[in-house]
Amino acid sequence: MNSLQDKLAAFERILLMMDELREKCPWDRKQTFETLRHLTIEEVYELGDAITENDLSEIKEELGDILLHMVFYAKIGEEKGAFDIASVIHALCDKMERRHPHIYGDVEVKDDVEVAQNWEQLKLKEGKSTLGGVPKSLPAMVKAYRIQEKAKKVGFEWETKEQVWEKVEEEMGELKEAMNEKTQAEVEEEFGDLLFSMINYSRFIEVDPEFALEKTNKKFIARFQEMERIAKEDGKQLADMTLEEMDGIWNEIKHKFH
Repeated sequence: MNSLQDKLAAFERILLMMDELREKCPWDRKQTFETLRHLTIEEVYELGDAITENDLSEIKEELGDILLHMVFYAKIGEEKGAFDIASVIHALCDKMERRHPHIYGDVEVKDDVEVAQNWEQLKLKEGKSTLGGVPKSLPAMVKAYRIQEKAKKVGFEWETKEQVWEKVEEEMGELKEAMNEKTQAEVEEEFGDLLFSMINYSRFIEVDPEFALEKTNKKFIARFQEMERIAKEDGKQLADMTLEEMDGIWNEIKHKFH
């Protein structure tokens, strides 16, 4: 791996390149915080895809794209006289020192759980809400998971997974009741409560619900496309087949590629 000197030289290279791009490239010169926002979000999702696929080469490339965006935002901030990359990094390091008193102070911790608890307590002392750091624009499933994680760090948590499963069953019963007797708005609310409880249960059995669901999505896509291929070999289109015919092919694929 590269030495610290090599890493610093690489960082200097991207900073100098950003200066040049901002000065000479019509597209780069035109960009603002607002125009870059959706592009940054796309890059983060692409990194997420690369991580899901465990593609180290792609992870490396996507990290580079995200780093470019960070440098880009800092350059725009510098032009506005608000901040530059140095102040961004120093602010980050200052915060990490404050949030790690077991490393940079005299606090003692026994494990990662205490580290996380201390982190949340320090944020509260800084006047921040426990849930204030959860981005509003996060996808709902990821947001629910993060909300529950943060609530746990201040002690608002179930004691056992059995208790959580009882809550899941309770919410399932309330959803069934709502479907029989209540309005669509109430059905929607109970469905949301059930999903929230299921996500909560996923934490207790150490499953990342977003990752698990994405694996299921990919599995379904692969099986469905295989079903299309088999139907095409038989000179058929899925739209022209009965549900029973499609189900038969689907079951064959499940046994073959389980």
